[in-house]
Amino acid sequence: MAPVALPDHDQHWSLESLNKAYQQGYMAGLTGHGLSRQPYPAEVLAAAWEAGWDDGAEQLQRQQRSA
Repeated sequence: MAPVALPDHDQHWSLESLNKAYQQGYMAGLTGHGLSRQPYPAEVLAAAWEAGWDDGAEQLQRQQRSA
């Protein structure tokens, strides 16, 4: 019998996996990659990645304005 996939809201995410997704998103935003590069199908990890991307893209804009 195959395991049953649970919906996102039923799964538990570790702080480590959320932090990793955030850091990956931050680096993607900081290096100018687009949101379309978001690799996570799970909503919770995707949201963490996108939050990191937002912060990284904002930092990139600040660096470009001050250059």
